[in-house]
Amino acid sequence: MQIFTTTQDLRVFICQFKSKNPTKTIGLVPTMGALHKGHLSLIEASLVACDCSVVSIFVNPTQFGENEDFNQYPRKKEADLNICEKAGVEVVFMPEIAQMYPLDSTLQTTFNAPKMMANILEGKAREGHFNGVLQVVLKLFNLVRPDKAFFGQKDAQQLLIIQKMVQDLFLPLQIVPCPIVRNEEGLALSSRNAYLSPMGIKQALKISASLNATTKAIMRGIKDSNTLKSIALEVLRGLEVEYFAIVNHELQDIEQIQKDSTLILVVARVEGVRLLDNLWF
Repeated sequence: MQIFTTTQDLRVFICQFKSKNPTKTIGLVPTMGALHKGHLSLIEASLVACDCSVVSIFVNPTQFGENEDFNQYPRKKEADLNICEKAGVEVVFMPEIAQMYPLDSTLQTTFNAPKMMANILEGKAREGHFNGVLQVVLKLFNLVRPDKAFFGQKDAQQLLIIQKMVQDLFLPLQIVPCPIVRNEEGLALSSRNAYLSPMGIKQALKISASLNATTKAIMRGIKDSNTLKSIALEVLRGLEVEYFAIVNHELQDIEQIQKDSTLILVVARVEGVRLLDNLWF
């Protein structure tokens, strides 16, 4: 496994790889580290689908708001490298901030995510978040030049906005969505789960339970969004629910469930920890 910490060294490797192996494919798994089984599922998907897999580990400052946990975000360098090596990853890219953002913020090229998709839901709570996401993701795409990039469906809004960027900017790669990975009790895996106490984890299970209740209601033939929300919110009683939304793949509210084009999203706080989950229907 090769580890690169500078953009120059990574670019040299990518150029040499593509020159020597013009028919071989590169997969990219962008992460912010603190790797868990959810990240590992993305890595494994890349290893199966591509000839060379690059895992980036970079806590991106431009997607954090003023009052968010950039400094507290978990960083586990040695553990992350161990996971990548055991999985069989060929390349890990672990840059410092100055490598990804060498210029003062007033001199940086910035990006505006599509307003209709980015200023709602997660974007409403985290102003400018998706601009920062697209900024770093496009940098990684240009550095790695992947044929495929792998993103988890848990961050559903992020996934859809990145897909939109790839489509709008005619980027020559495929975005591969990967299913949510859960623990045995159904809790969606997240780096932030580490902040929860045992009691908090038990409370957090209401989040996935609300989606299970919604799924059962849909299977019974209920398609009305307001009715489904009421069922879910009853399960979520006792949690600080930020939103429970039923939208299409353009992230716009819909009145009725539409098969193969509906996304159900829930965000709730448990012990002050903000947790996301969703259901693609």
